[in-house]
Amino acid sequence: MHKAGFVNIVGNPNVGKSTLMNQLVGEKISIATFKAQTTRHRIMGIVNTDDMQIVFSDTPGVLKPNYKMQEMMLHFSESALADADILLYVTDVVENPEKNVDFLEKVGKMDIPVILLINKIDESDQKKLVELVERWHSLLPKAEILPISAKNKFGTDVLMKRIQELLPESPAYFDKNQLTDKPAKFFVTEIIREKILRYYDKEIPYSVEVVVERFKEETKQININAVIYVERDSQKGIIIGHQGMALKKVSTEARKSLERFFDKKIYLETFVKVDKDWRNSQKELNNFGYNPE
Repeated sequence: MHKAGFVNIVGNPNVGKSTLMNQLVGEKISIATFKAQTTRHRIMGIVNTDDMQIVFSDTPGVLKPNYKMQEMMLHFSESALADADILLYVTDVVENPEKNVDFLEKVGKMDIPVILLINKIDESDQKKLVELVERWHSLLPKAEILPISAKNKFGTDVLMKRIQELLPESPAYFDKNQLTDKPAKFFVTEIIREKILRYYDKEIPYSVEVVVERFKEETKQININAVIYVERDSQKGIIIGHQGMALKKVSTEARKSLERFFDKKIYLETFVKVDKDWRNSQKELNNFGYNPE
């Protein structure tokens, strides 16, 4: 008997979905930072054993779209409801359970197993947690509720065991050596974008897109040229910084992370270009990979 299935992770921004995904997969597949709206695409991470394949999907945080890019992000989240064998709905101890009730209603109508995860329980107390469990049970009465701390790996072993129990019988969907559905270039863009999220404030990280124009892999080295796109000339100046120091810092930190990720020496060149209002241009969004799958 072989089990396989799609375990899709959904929820509002900044509740710890990407941290959970990375813990369950055992690799740094998704960006996990302290800033909201870090995940922009649906990212699969695959866990394989001899008799099982779990295909996890991390999705963007559910929000009311303010521009076309966020419309595409919401599409990725809603698509995760359509093809899941098991749904993990992630919340945390500070979030209002009534946030985004429209999406919650869709989750409540699903016929598949739903596990509601109350994350960051290390930031709460027992009394508040009991009250939260009761509120969530009234909103999603069919869901199993499991308190966890993804960052501290509390409850993730119990969750993994429950997923394995609920997984349907099926042949594998992907090659057993495959870790993700995304190409190597995708992780280059994500790692560079992660550094930008960490080192720049306010709107800058959300106005940035990264495109890999050259990815040449050799035996011991990978040569990469990447373009950081921003929406305005003023943002370009901020990204580059005085005498190029800000961009140099981002590039250096990205190179170190890329070398750990690929386990090879990385030669990285980064450039900054302006693409005005790309977040509201369907053509540019398609070029940047936001087109519906």
